[in-house]
Amino acid sequence: MMETLALALAPVLILLFYIYLRDKYDREPLWLLAKGVLAGIIITAPVIFTEAFLDARNPFPADAPGSAAWQAFIVAGLTEEAFKLLAVMMVFWRSRAFNERFDGIVYAVFVSLGFAAVENILYVSQGGTSVGVMRAFTSVPGHAAFGVIMGYYLGRARLEQKLRPSRLLLALLMPVLFHGTYNFLLLAGNKGLVILFYPFLYLLYRTGLRRMRYLSDHSAMRPGAGRDQI
Repeated sequence: MMETLALALAPVLILLFYIYLRDKYDREPLWLLAKGVLAGIIITAPVIFTEAFLDARNPFPADAPGSAAWQAFIVAGLTEEAFKLLAVMMVFWRSRAFNERFDGIVYAVFVSLGFAAVENILYVSQGGTSVGVMRAFTSVPGHAAFGVIMGYYLGRARLEQKLRPSRLLLALLMPVLFHGTYNFLLLAGNKGLVILFYPFLYLLYRTGLRRMRYLSDHSAMRPGAGRDQI
């Protein structure tokens, strides 16, 4: 049991530490980040309930491409990313610590990885070591990348008031799009789409890293930066 738990949580802890270190100029209070992880854990229950509700109302035949799309984009993508966004907004949006754009990435990733921790424990406990190793390089960093994409737009929405409505919308739509595509490539039952999964995974990780680098390079907290340059 302890080995399973360690295997499930190790990639989560590594990514949490990595994101914390990437926030180079004004790191967030650890107690606040712990609230984010806890929020991600808490939303697991309503996510499971909502996914079961939507799964039972799939309007497509089980073997139709539309069924895989429903599962990927609505049941998983929309449900999970919407609850993550709700958690981030409830815990962090009005916090005084939310004072630069990169903070949005940190907060969204910590919530996402709180959720990913519970999900990973459930999958690894059922699938064993092979599932744990595979998910350590795919699903767990995938959740982190979805969080980076969400947080990128949230950070800009927080500090760019004129663009806030569009940025908030993108904070939901973009991670849903990436999350849904991730799942659809695996669920569609098409060998060609499965082959595309790995280039897509590279694109997902690259997109997340570029978003982090951009906000870090344009941080108002960077020594000598003065006001944020975005």
